[in-house]
Amino acid sequence: MRFGSSTAKLGVYGLVLGLALGGGALVGATLGPEPSNDTSMAGDGGMAGNDDAATDTSDAELPAGLAVSRDGYTLDLRTHVVDAGVPAELELVIEGPDGGALTDYDIENDKELHLVVVGRDLGGYAHVHPVRDADGVWTVTTPALAPGSYRVFADFVPAGGQGLTLGADLTVPGEYEPVELPAPSTEDSVGGYDVSFEGELVAGSESELTVTVTRDGEPVTDLQPYLGSLGHLVAIRDGDLAYLHVHPLDEADGTGGPRVRFAVEVPTDGTYGLYFDYSHGDEVRTASIIAVTTASSSRASTSAPDDTSSDDHDTHGG
Repeated sequence: MRFGSSTAKLGVYGLVLGLALGGGALVGATLGPEPSNDTSMAGDGGMAGNDDAATDTSDAELPAGLAVSRDGYTLDLRTHVVDAGVPAELELVIEGPDGGALTDYDIENDKELHLVVVGRDLGGYAHVHPVRDADGVWTVTTPALAPGSYRVFADFVPAGGQGLTLGADLTVPGEYEPVELPAPSTEDSVGGYDVSFEGELVAGSESELTVTVTRDGEPVTDLQPYLGSLGHLVAIRDGDLAYLHVHPLDEADGTGGPRVRFAVEVPTDGTYGLYFDYSHGDEVRTASIIAVTTASSSRASTSAPDDTSSDDHDTHGG
């Protein structure tokens, strides 16, 4: 697996939990979707094309991020193809129920809109914050992306409304190299930082997860507030890239650490990417966490993983 300057690993914690640490604000390369026999991706080829299909599902049952339109709002991603290996310029508009560009937002986690880009194989993650002009057009530059198929998520709250996460597809043409998920691990080290992941991730119930950051063997007790907490966590389901909401359990009223707690609720058994952004020394870094869950809390307490269940979870693609 190529993750920029770091090596990602899959870990076992409780039943199965994994952690992979990536350096900088981007865990740097794509793993790609389930590929066809042709490993060369041309501009419009090899795409999952989920935008239209996602709108057919009932809004009440649809997880966030699977639909391009929801509750009268539409993500108009005006950049669908970008070049590989260079920073990507993206432009987008959120269309409101009246068909016009939305210009009135509530602030959520210190921003009007959060934009997340991730490969369809859970690699190539970037969390960026676009700038909006007076006409409601958002623009942003993402880090360089490797060839592959990506999902772009816009997470926002219309003024006086409910929070929404809409998704659209992004293609990066070029020679795609399929790779497997990383080997099991519970921690990784990059640039002198050690990030450990502790807790049980159980499908169908809320789990408390704790991320601990140390550097050169010492606890990092001066993590800086970032987006309203001492860290920000995004959860994405493997297979369909459902975007799951994760809530920090502690507010940041100044520096702190080394532990950051989150409440995570995943709806189904399977593999999830958990992406932890944190700030230290005025630089945002990202720890990318891979987790494989059990189906229920009762199963977690009564059953240990056997060879068959491990084989099932080791196959990437959901």
